[in-house]
Amino acid sequence: MSLLVVGTVALDTVETPHGDVADALGGSATFFSYAASFFTPVRLIAVIGEDFPHAHRDLLEARGVDTSGLIVQPGGRTFRWRGKYEGDMNSAQTLETQLNVLTNFDPTLPESHAQTPYVFLANIDPNIQLKVLRQAKRKRLAVADTMNFWIETERDALLKLWREIDGVVLNDGEARLVTQEVNLVKAGRKILDMGPRFVIIKKGEHGSMFLSATDTFTLPAFPMSEVVDPTGAGDSFAGGIMGYLAATGRLDSEGFKRAMAFGTVVASFNVEDFSLRRFQRTELAEIERRFRHYQEMLAIQE
Repeated sequence: MSLLVVGTVALDTVETPHGDVADALGGSATFFSYAASFFTPVRLIAVIGEDFPHAHRDLLEARGVDTSGLIVQPGGRTFRWRGKYEGDMNSAQTLETQLNVLTNFDPTLPESHAQTPYVFLANIDPNIQLKVLRQAKRKRLAVADTMNFWIETERDALLKLWREIDGVVLNDGEARLVTQEVNLVKAGRKILDMGPRFVIIKKGEHGSMFLSATDTFTLPAFPMSEVVDPTGAGDSFAGGIMGYLAATGRLDSEGFKRAMAFGTVVASFNVEDFSLRRFQRTELAEIERRFRHYQEMLAIQE
């Protein structure tokens, strides 16, 4: 079934020990959309400026991503992020952020998009996330991401959103920040008390954790010998999860476990090159082969 995502589409300038790129296609909704499109049709809601390269839009459309909700702000400049990774590359050093068109982003869903049953609110202002959520008329599953900045500056809006969604995806540092708990199991349970039915905590190279009222489980990261650029890995992970869930409609415990395994595998492709370059060389059959390898590694049962 169709999947709706609202978030950022950006131009990224990134430096890692393996090289650098300038004005590469990035943004939370971009990585999410491309990753999810391996499994299911995706409808994208975001804003860009007139400076956004046509080739980037063509790249998304070639994957079947519906970009009719990609708003071009007249005279505006696209959101830009510049960052650097060093050492183990587990976290980025942000060197510059230019919000540009994001400062006035106020999305209204087309009627077709409002009927989408699976909704993902990628990392963006929780006030915008909540506005989009309330326009979704036939949602079966609604999940949101966030980041430290929103936890620190828009906590009330964030918690209001969490009372209206099914699931939260966030990283370990964000989980600890929002709950003031060091232990991630305790942090996850506190987040459940804040409203969502389940929480997925990303732990970078240490994998991920799922918690709900009835289930708690962890999955390791896919072992990688070399990481070129981790930008967008978390968004790709979420895209793989939601893409699988939307494609299968399987929302039981085993369905979430398999979805997170696919998300892990999809994210492992993303980090092998800058921007969407590795994804552009990836086919679903290759994802499925790596998934089977991951199954064998974990002894996941059919």
